[in-house]
Parts: sequence; C-alpha cells; structure tokens
Amino acid sequence: MDREQHELRSYGFFGIFRESFKIIFSWKKIFTQITLAFILPLCVIFFAHFHIAEALFSRINGYRSFLDDDELGSPSYYEVSHFFSKRWIPYWFFKFAYFFILLILSLLATSAVVYAIACIYTSKPVSFKKVMSAVPKVWKRVLVTFLWSFLLVFVFNTIAGALFLLWAVIFSNRGGGIGIVILIILLVLYIAGVVYVAILWHLACVISVLEEIYGIKALKKSRNLIKGKTGAAVGLVIILGLCFGGTETVYQIFVVYVWTLNVGIRFAIGLGCLLLLVMVVLIALVIETVLYLVCKSHHHETIDKPALSEHLEGYNWEYVPLKERNIQMEQV
Repeated sequence: MDREQHELRSYGFFGIFRESFKIIFSWKKIFTQITLAFILPLCVIFFAHFHIAEALFSRINGYRSFLDDDELGSPSYYEVSHFFSKRWIPYWFFKFAYFFILLILSLLATSAVVYAIACIYTSKPVSFKKVMSAVPKVWKRVLVTFLWSFLLVFVFNTIAGALFLLWAVIFSNRGGGIGIVILIILLVLYIAGVVYVAILWHLACVISVLEEIYGIKALKKSRNLIKGKTGAAVGLVIILGLCFGGTETVYQIFVVYVWTLNVGIRFAIGLGCLLLLVMVVLIALVIETVLYLVCKSHHHETIDKPALSEHLEGYNWEYVPLKERNIQMEQV
C-alpha cells in the first residue's frame, strides 16, 4: 500500500473502491488464504442455513396441518399441540448455533483482514501464519465492540418499533394522505439510521484493531471520524448492501424455493451466488479499513507507522497497550 496519507485525503467513493481493489490484487496470496480460511466457510454456512431452516420449518408446518384437522379441546388436539410445540426446539437451537458460528467467523474474518492491511500499510512482513497468530488476540477486542454495537442496534430498533407502533395506533383507522406522508418520513429516517449505524459499527471494528480503544469508545471515535466522509461511506454501504441482498435473494428464489429448475442449473446458480458473496464480503472488509485510513487523513491526522507497527507486533507476542499518544493519530 504505497499511498501517502495526504493522497488518501482526497479519496471519495470511487477512490476508496479503486484503492481497495488495488490492495486485494497486489496481495492476492494473503487475501486468498484469509478468504479460504474464514470468508468462504462464512458464506457456505450462510447459504447452507437456508436449506436446513427450510427443511425444519417444513416439518413444523406438516405437524401444523394435523393440528388444524383436530377439533379444539379434544384429547388428540392437546396431544398433537404438545408434540407440535416440541418441534420448534430443534429449529430455535439450530438458529442459535447458526448465529453463534456466523458471529465468530465474521469477527475472525474482520480481524484478519484489518490486521493484514495494517501490516501492509506499515510495510511489515505479512504472512498467513502471522495473521493466524494475531487473530485470536485481535478478535476479542472486536467482539467487545460488536456487543456494544449490538446494544446500539437493539436500542435503535426498539425506538423505531415504538414510533411505528404509535403511527399504527393513531392512523390505523384513519384515511388520508397525512398518515402516508408520516409513514414515508418514518421509513426514510429508519433506513438512514440503519445505514448510519452500520457505518459506525464497521468503522469501530477497524478502530478496535488499529488503536488502543474498543467498545463504546470505539463507537464514539467512529462517529467523530466519519464526519466529512459520510456521503462516500453511505454510498459504499448502500452499494455493498444491495450486492449482498441481491445475491441472497437470487439464491433463495432460484436455489432454495424453486424446485422446478434442473438440478444442474440450480447448482450452477448456487455456486455463482457463493462466489459472488465471497467477493462482496472480502471487498467490504477491505473497504472499511481503507475508509478508516481515508477518514484519518481527511481530518489531517497522521499515523505514526513505527508505533502502529509496534502495536501490531504486540498481537503476535505479549500484548502491552501502547500509550494513546503513541498509537493514536496525532493532529498535524
């Protein structure tokens, strides 16, 4: 990564994309290894869970038909109802296991990519072995940041849900355009809030790896850091979100739910969706790290590369937190 910090300052939407692709293609070996170790299993599990969840849900619906045939209050009804309720246990156990594994793999992938790019940026020798030795220490910090981000998302959705519920109570029995206009405003604000929280979340994960702070402090730092580059960040999140959502939708429609297609065609579509999703996830992880560097440069803050290099080396050995003035980016 041969860009000087003052050059990164002028990067916008296309500049960040261009720099991210350049990093990936210039260091194909290390990113291929990270992809095969973390991102590919992550995407395989993501797609596989659709098939398993659909199979479990189909069995539950099968028992529901027996429940509907029985008369309410009859002994057989309560017997089938009890049996039907037990069928949900494997479904929710699978969902919990799926989200847990997906969380671990996503945190490991994020930690590995951010650490690798930081090594490239500081001209440190980077190898898959070094990345693997650092990731177990890096991802713990990212996990704390994720938990705080999850709390932020929960609070945000709770407030949004309360507002939508209030709208339903007030305008459910009333016609007219005022209710529609208010609903549109609420939807626009909700989507904008989701995008903004996603930006803070991903940028905070990078901060957790490259700086001394993590958790709620990383989220606060990302909020200040994104100022001035919010437009580019919003564009990146929207484009990547559309790519991710489009790939997921195509897979579910043509592979999971459409059984009329030839098996070979479904397999080809599924394989294409898997490869596309792998590329989207890798590019997204690289972009969030490049965005961090661009934001730092935009605020005229410089990165002390020797101090950052020492900070990264601490992940491979015994980690000793550096003083904030050494690892943090000082104002020029």
